[in-house]
Amino acid sequence: MTPLHDLPHLGSGLGYRREIHQPTMEHRDRIDWLEVISEHYLFASVQGRERLAELSAAFPIVPHGIEMSIGTPGEVDEDYLDALAALVEEIDAPYFSDHLCFTRAGGVSLGSLTPLPRSRALAKELGRKAQRIQERVGVPFILENITYHVDLRTELTEAEFIAELCEHCECGLLLDLTNLHTNARNHGYDAAGFLDAIPTERVVQVHLAGGTEAHETLLDSHSSPVPEPVWALFDELLRRAPLKASLIERDQDFPDDFGELLGEVERARSAMRAAAPA
Repeated sequence: MTPLHDLPHLGSGLGYRREIHQPTMEHRDRIDWLEVISEHYLFASVQGRERLAELSAAFPIVPHGIEMSIGTPGEVDEDYLDALAALVEEIDAPYFSDHLCFTRAGGVSLGSLTPLPRSRALAKELGRKAQRIQERVGVPFILENITYHVDLRTELTEAEFIAELCEHCECGLLLDLTNLHTNARNHGYDAAGFLDAIPTERVVQVHLAGGTEAHETLLDSHSSPVPEPVWALFDELLRRAPLKASLIERDQDFPDDFGELLGEVERARSAMRAAAPA
């Protein structure tokens, strides 16, 4: 198993979406790597596999899951893990990622990334579970923080929960800085304090995206440019720890000018280069 600090430096990437396939391929020289949604390719059609082959011939690729549901009690489905391991091997992915949440309960899909009851016991259980998944797939597993609209009173804060989980596994973190900014703003806590409380040396990758606001609440819609407070958090994180990868996410309301996304990719790349040790 490759240690986190020995993972390749991927640079500044873009979340792949079929709606922007053509400009993504046309501007491959300005995008360092791509993140694909794992579930789109685990049991893909012939057309899907051909698209994946085209992408992997042009870019390094990391699979990012949305349906593992690590927080659901019990073990993750073996067929899912078999398919995920095969996907990782097929595209020679350096690591894979998914969300620290649950998406299924009682065998029913919830249709959303649902926050966990943040207890010390659950952090320990999920840390051990994540370690087993990592060993099963064969490359490092990195876990992403999510947004939540209701912050239930729990034993641990989100940052404490993440730190406790990391005590029980060797997995890395995918720190979604937009999610951090959104939660900090909506629930009234200090985002820099969150960074103080987590093991930033475990952060392998970040997500950068823009959202919307409704009724004085920020929504993580991935539908607009990365806002300045998120860029400021990115700079703050880079002062604390080196990163292997950054990623611009856009899921809807794609700009007519693809140069807008390329500009964000370049801004992230420049920030990472400026923060790199001499």
